[in-house]
Parts: sequence; structure tokens; C-alpha cells
Amino acid sequence: MAKADKARKRKRDDEAAPGLAARRLAAAVVIETIKRGRALDETLDRMIGGPEGETLPDRDRGLVRAVAGATVRRYGTIRAALDACLNEGVPAKSGEIEGILLTGAAQILFLDVPDHAAVDLAVRAARLDPRGFPFAPLVNAVLRRIARERDAILSGADAFRDAPDWLAERWVAAYGRERAERMAAQHRVEAAVDLTVKADPEIWAERLDALLLPTGSLRLRQRTPIVELPGFDEGAWWVQDAAAALPVAILKPAAGERIVDLCAAPGGKTAQLAAAGAEVLAVDRSAQRLKTLQANMDRLGLVARVMAADALAVEETGFGAVLLDAPCSATGTLRRHPDVAWTKGPADVAKLADLQRRLLDKAAGMVGPGGRLVYCTCSLEREEGEAQIEAFLARNADFERVPVTADDVPGLGDAITPEGDLRTLPFMLASDEDRLSGIDGFFVSRLRRR
Repeated sequence: MAKADKARKRKRDDEAAPGLAARRLAAAVVIETIKRGRALDETLDRMIGGPEGETLPDRDRGLVRAVAGATVRRYGTIRAALDACLNEGVPAKSGEIEGILLTGAAQILFLDVPDHAAVDLAVRAARLDPRGFPFAPLVNAVLRRIARERDAILSGADAFRDAPDWLAERWVAAYGRERAERMAAQHRVEAAVDLTVKADPEIWAERLDALLLPTGSLRLRQRTPIVELPGFDEGAWWVQDAAAALPVAILKPAAGERIVDLCAAPGGKTAQLAAAGAEVLAVDRSAQRLKTLQANMDRLGLVARVMAADALAVEETGFGAVLLDAPCSATGTLRRHPDVAWTKGPADVAKLADLQRRLLDKAAGMVGPGGRLVYCTCSLEREEGEAQIEAFLARNADFERVPVTADDVPGLGDAITPEGDLRTLPFMLASDEDRLSGIDGFFVSRLRRR
């Protein structure tokens, strides 16, 4: 057989290799996320739904998500392992090689993929890329070495290895080294799915094979497509992290009370307020995200008035309560969104803190006499939590803090700060099983107009 014929046959064989298309797509997702600062979930949805992903079977779509997610979640450990194998780094102008190496290493180190399959498919992917073709032997050598040294790589990786320096330094300064290490370690474990139910949590915990948390949320023990679970079609529950359900529990909405939910999408808190019988105005600047919120409310059989607007431009006032879940750096959600660690930086925290200050003052002006204001963020950064409230109270003498109590947050009494705010940390709500442990990092403060 002529050399050209052999090359064509090898290319056809490579292209037809089972699972190769999914792995190439996962590598592209990782590069788009890490190198270009795109949100992982949005990138996955866009690429899987695009021309490259449309032809993938459902199993391979799941594989793309699993490989890309593991790579971003453990990026620090993987990068260090690759750097130890590449004295001069990833070769320049090598096409898809960097993504292929990152995702190949993730499969070897963290996923249930046979080493030989991970290496073979990575080499095939390199050969299919015109610029990566010359580096296929390098891919083979590097990934084989990582497979040989797997135990040493994993045993030598400290908890902070998968957190960028800027975050690790902040957490140690804010919470002390021991708690900061526990936070970083918990971020390595993908979060379970939590649900908020309208009623009868004990019954639904049994029907859904879920753990009933002290806070009242349900935590699914198994990973099953959400739409296939009992109660989805009838609108008995919605997906919401246990921490995200706490601000409404602390607000304590009353039936018939007029409440505005600012920055409301995707709508979990709006649903809680409506389920309590409140008269809810849900405000969000994204009309597209409000469509999702409305679709969820329709499924749940709940009613809220929806307004597509910048919260700073809303003119209605006199509400009995205002809930402000302010835009933030989202560093408390790394269990669910590991890309945040690598796509955000200190400048983002400072910029968002300024926006939060303006939103807080706007929200305060919407609160009627004697009304409540609950401020929350899913950030671990004090500038977006404790510091915001201290500064707000200093410039708004007509507001006072209403301390959170242990009765407000069952099982999370240790998350109440000396000042009376709530500060959940990722390692809280521990369970016997790592995958059923943890909670998003949230800050919640309850205020009242005097």
C-alpha cells in the first residue's frame, strides 16, 4: 500500500474511533474556558448545541461535560503535572495540543477511563489536527508518563493546588489557613443536586431517594436527568442549592406581603416567595433569563409579576420586603462552577463591590417603613459581604441589623457571624459521603428600616 494510501486510511480510522469526537470537543471547551475566560456552562451549552455537538449521541454529550468539568475543576493539579513533563511548556503553534494534553491528563488522573484508551484517543486527536500532527509522539510520551506517575502526582497535590494564588491568599487572610484549606478541598468535589420542595419534604425525600438536609432542602443521592424525576412535570419542586434557599428563609415572607426580588433570575428565590403566598415582583435586566424564570414559574404553577429592567432604574417603592441577591464574583459556587476560579480576578471583586454598594442603596429606598431588606451574595470575598453591610449601616442610620438566629437556619448555627449575619462556607453541612457533603459559600444579612 502506498504511503499516501496508508495516511488516508489512518486518518479514516482515527476519525471513526469511538469517543474521539467527544474528546476533541471537550478539549476545545477547556481552551475556550481557561484561555479565553468564557463561562464553562455557557461554553458547553453552545458547543454541544453547535454543529460539532449536534451529531453526538447523548452518552457522548455527557462525556464532553464530564471531561471538561474534571479538567477545569482540577486544572491546577493537571497543569503542574504537565509542566513537570514539559520543560519548555506546550510547544508554540501546536494547534489543539494544549487542550488534548489537559483533557487527556484529566481522564487518566480523575476519571474512570482506562489509561490506554485515554492515551490512544489523545494521540489520534493530535494526528487529526494539521498543526498538532508533528506533536503526536509528544502527546503519547507525556500522557504515558502521567499514567506511570499518577500516585505520586495525586499524593503530592495540596488542597490549594487547584485554587489560583489570588484566591488562596484571600481565603487564608479572611478565614485562617485551616478553614481555607478545608474550603479548597471541598471545591474539588463536584456538588450534589439540591432541590427545594413546595411541601411535604419527608415524603419527597423518600420518593426521590434524597437526603433531607436540616435546612429543609433535599439532596439527591443519585445523578438522574432532572426532567425524568418524579414530581418534575407536576411542579412539586425546583433545583436550588441549599445555601441559595436560605435568604428567603431568613426573610420570612408572609402571605399577601408585597415583596420585590431584585436580580431575580434564574428564579429559585422568586419561586420560594411565591410559594409562601407573597405578592412578588421579580426584576432582572436579562429578558432572556426572565423567560427561563417564567417557564419555571409556569411549570411550578406559581405566579409572580416579571419586569425586565436594571434594578437601579426601578421606581416602585413601599415594599414590605426587598430581597437583593446581588451580582458578585460567585467564588462561593466553585463546587458547581469551577471555572470561576480561573476566569475571575481581584479586579472583578472591586468592580462588583462598587455595583453592590449602589444596588444596596437603591434597594433601601424601595423598603417601606418597618420593612425588611435581605442582602445576599454567593461570594466568599468579604468586600462583597461583611464589608458591604458595615459600610451600608454606617451611611444609612434609618436601618438596623436583625440578627440571624439558629432557628432561622437549622443545622447551620456555626455559620452565624458574631455580628448576626450568615456566612456559609463550602465544607459546612458535612455528610458521611464526600459527594453528599458541602454547601455553596453564601453571605446573608437581614436588615430593617427603623
